[in-house]
Amino acid sequence: MSSFDVVIIGSGPGGYVSAIRCAQLGFKTAIIEKYSTLGGTCLNVGCIPSKALLASSHHYSEIAHFADHGIEVSGEVKVNLEKMIARKQAVVDQTSGGVKFLMDKNKITVLEGLGSFVDATHVAVVKADGTSETIEAKNIIIATGSKPSSLPFIKIDKERIITSTEALKLKEVPKHLVIIGGGVIGIELGQVYLRLGAQVSVVEYLDRIIPGMDASLSKELTKVLKKQGMKFYVSHKVKSVERNGEGVVVQAENAKGETITLEGDYSLVSVGRRPFTDGLNADKAGVKISDRGMVEVNDHLQTNVPNIYAIGDVVRGAMLAHKAEEEGAMVAEILAGQKPHIDYNLIPGVVYTWPEVAAVGQTEEQLKASGVEYKAGSFPFKALGRARAGGDLDGFVKILADAKTDEVLGVHMIGARCADLIAEAVTAMEFKASAEDISRMSHAHPTFAEAIKEAALAATDNRALHV
Repeated sequence: MSSFDVVIIGSGPGGYVSAIRCAQLGFKTAIIEKYSTLGGTCLNVGCIPSKALLASSHHYSEIAHFADHGIEVSGEVKVNLEKMIARKQAVVDQTSGGVKFLMDKNKITVLEGLGSFVDATHVAVVKADGTSETIEAKNIIIATGSKPSSLPFIKIDKERIITSTEALKLKEVPKHLVIIGGGVIGIELGQVYLRLGAQVSVVEYLDRIIPGMDASLSKELTKVLKKQGMKFYVSHKVKSVERNGEGVVVQAENAKGETITLEGDYSLVSVGRRPFTDGLNADKAGVKISDRGMVEVNDHLQTNVPNIYAIGDVVRGAMLAHKAEEEGAMVAEILAGQKPHIDYNLIPGVVYTWPEVAAVGQTEEQLKASGVEYKAGSFPFKALGRARAGGDLDGFVKILADAKTDEVLGVHMIGARCADLIAEAVTAMEFKASAEDISRMSHAHPTFAEAIKEAALAATDNRALHV
């Protein structure tokens, strides 16, 4: 029987990063993955493929604005969805190969098969051909991730009523895509197909899209996407989603109790994700799992069984790849006797639409609910020279700071390049920067990052310079 210092079940961002960090720290490490490719949901059917399609569809949509820049494109410009999907898969394959390279480089044993507990120190690996082996581990890390959620009355057939997994490999551009859920995944994939020519309707139970983010971001993104042609039905409760031949019929009830009917050829069910522990047999190791399916852990990500830890989507907190990575590295360092920490308030959230949406820290709604006195400063992208030069005028940066100490409590932005700009805000908040600190830092001109400086000036006695 093979024996390891650390065995990790799941090779998503949390799992493979944890494996690398464990190996760096001198642990004999193995990672178990039930699929034939490494990288988990994020790499194979999540973050990476969706961003590839967002990039391709963005290039196509930009052609409509070429004339504004003095570029004339003659002839018909067509979408070849098959090639677009093939390029997406090539990106996925290359990235997955990169993870395999990193496993080999760090001398990590990769075991392909379904990992399940035999007891607290032994894991069985059942391979696709039905054969199995059992390995021994001093420490075990559960990194099994999540799967798309659904509603009890919806039958997902993976043909017309689909999840995000199927939406990443459609063979045609939908005529009318009806999306159930106005969260990040639904909005991102909705914009992909909207750009490619689909009619897109979003049905959301709550009163706004991207409801977990600051309300001002939701309002601005809704405005921009409506301008692009997306339709929204917020405060609508879905009552039924039915297949009708080559189409779907969605019925929803609005706040007044009235029923609306939407007919499309595809319906994307995007109502969140659930922790995935199917087949793990956690009970054989004595590991506690909550009623919501999450592995219960303490502040050190340790389960009730001392040598077993859990990270990523399968534990509490935001289901984000970078959060899982931080947790994976943290557990490895804890096992090595170090004392790492994670400030979950400083895990940024991003929506990769265009304009991009990004945020870190507390929202205005959260500050109001907790009774914190704060001040706010905003700056619109349309006032930036760089934004005007590029034609990316939508959006703003908003900084929330403590009314007394001026410490930055939250940064919320929507606009071009915000997915990258948010890192400045995370860095500033990690070092307890004040709004004045940011306002006194030199920002290169002309750049989109100047909006952060200007928002900080606005939060500092309303001192913005260019509005």
